[in-house]
Amino acid sequence: MSAAGRRAVWRDLVERRLPEAARDHRDWPVRLDHCFARILLDHACGGPWRDSVPPPAHANLPPDRLEAAIALGEAVIAGEADLRALNRRSLAWRGKLRVAPPAKSLEGHGFLLRRWTRDDEAAFAAINADPEVMAYFPTLFTEDASRAQARRIDALFAEDGFGPWAVEQGGRFVGVVGAARMPHPLPFPGSEEPERSVELIWRLARDAWGRGLATRGARLALADLSARCGIDAVVALTAAGNRRSRGVMERLGMTFAGTFDHPAVPDGPLREHVLYRLDLPA
Repeated sequence: MSAAGRRAVWRDLVERRLPEAARDHRDWPVRLDHCFARILLDHACGGPWRDSVPPPAHANLPPDRLEAAIALGEAVIAGEADLRALNRRSLAWRGKLRVAPPAKSLEGHGFLLRRWTRDDEAAFAAINADPEVMAYFPTLFTEDASRAQARRIDALFAEDGFGPWAVEQGGRFVGVVGAARMPHPLPFPGSEEPERSVELIWRLARDAWGRGLATRGARLALADLSARCGIDAVVALTAAGNRRSRGVMERLGMTFAGTFDHPAVPDGPLREHVLYRLDLPA
């Protein structure tokens, strides 16, 4: 299809198809054509689109970015992309999302939860490549995948005001503890709207095990979530056989809420997951 034809597809998508779909999705955060265009264009450009493309966007956007914006819009209509999460990220990029500003660090007894730096990426990659640490994950992470995850984690603090913190002990990065909004729905009650579900997360280097860091770090992160961010509940999940992580959940006072088969995990001993819940003080 010609460039003019693809631009016509784009205009039909944002001016007709998405607003029409919004009539059947009362929970969508936007309903107007220019709002849909903002969200899709920002994500195609990795930030406010006017910072990199002169208006009108549909005429000046490079073809690959236009295709990315169209594909994302199609995914929204198909229910394969969460419009609420996309809108939050777009507003955060533009400085229009009201989030409680996080501290640079939270100090625990003998450890620190702090924001991420690029220097943490190599140590994080080593953790994600350790078979013992990753025993309850389907695969080890490549260095590139770890780097991408680290940068995505840090971006969550700007978008939501919270995220998984870098754990520092003795002056070195030893893992991650914190929470994040669930990016995708999972087959258990309450996850149908993943943007509203907050998952407690931790992953520590093997030589940092046995010191209570996961439990103590999680308590520190949970106190911040409740007091600063107004989060009133979290969930945690892991493979059913992961007794070590289940022990952390139980020490935190979380309540066992059942099991489910994780759709992103292949058939096998790791697919069955357990779910724990915790209500946080108001």
